[in-house]
Amino acid sequence: MNIQQLEYIIAVDNFRHFVQAAEHCNVTQPTLSMMIRKLEDELNVKIFDRTKQPIIPTAIGRQIIDQSKVILRETGRLGEMAKHYNGDLSGELNIGVIPTIAPYLLPRFVQSFIHRYPDIRLHISEMITERIVTEVKTGKLDVGIVASLSDDSALQEISLYSERFYVYVSEKTGLYNKQYILPSDIEPSELWLLEEGHCFRTQIQKLCELSRSSTTGASFNYRSGSIETLMRMVERNGGITILPELAVRELPEDRRKYIRNFQYPEPTREVCLAVNREQVKTRLINVLKESILACVPKNEQGSTDTPEL
Repeated sequence: MNIQQLEYIIAVDNFRHFVQAAEHCNVTQPTLSMMIRKLEDELNVKIFDRTKQPIIPTAIGRQIIDQSKVILRETGRLGEMAKHYNGDLSGELNIGVIPTIAPYLLPRFVQSFIHRYPDIRLHISEMITERIVTEVKTGKLDVGIVASLSDDSALQEISLYSERFYVYVSEKTGLYNKQYILPSDIEPSELWLLEEGHCFRTQIQKLCELSRSSTTGASFNYRSGSIETLMRMVERNGGITILPELAVRELPEDRRKYIRNFQYPEPTREVCLAVNREQVKTRLINVLKESILACVPKNEQGSTDTPEL
């Protein structure tokens, strides 16, 4: 039995396919299958039920795979301990970030991070929260940059910053002439939202109590994964959308005329790093946190002013 065999069975469990698992492990499929067969022979059990498609673990196989994950995590800790002792900051960091954060946060810190930590290789993917949570739990991602996951005890949250919400209002709506807006002022049929699956959409639905109205307009039938697209729809077709603070900070002066503040206390969201409680890349995640905090403007708590660019 060796560490490589444990990595192979975990890969097969993740992909439920021998060929894909072999590609992930950078070995041929016959080699991977042979090594898993040897492990099964050594343990005198069947780890996978090969009669099912996709392949699934047997009952004892499930226990062996779970224990293998523990062993690999602890093995990884040995390497992290040695790196920490030697002051070494190197390796790979696989990051998932939600689409309502990615275009506004990543350009602020990625270049400086790469310059300061050339031996850390960043692999960043944009994806919705549900997928990030799944991949952090399975180990495909080391860390996620998400809005707070207060209802998921399986992951550890590392707080980054809080950002306020703002209203983006068309000149064609009555709210354009208001200085401060209450969530109850927003007419659901005028609100442009992100498509289903985005946590930001869910936050806005709760904020504006959209269930209070059965009226649905074209905005609910339009599917967009981009805040930028929603802003353009407001500008050219009328209506309203909601923006997070970092998005507002990126707006040029000619577009800031559409921004309105919520009435104090303004609604906010907490942005955090989501990590597996048993992850082993603590030092790399810590420097990621420090790099993000160094580039994010500090919120003026209680301020009702539109943020400066």
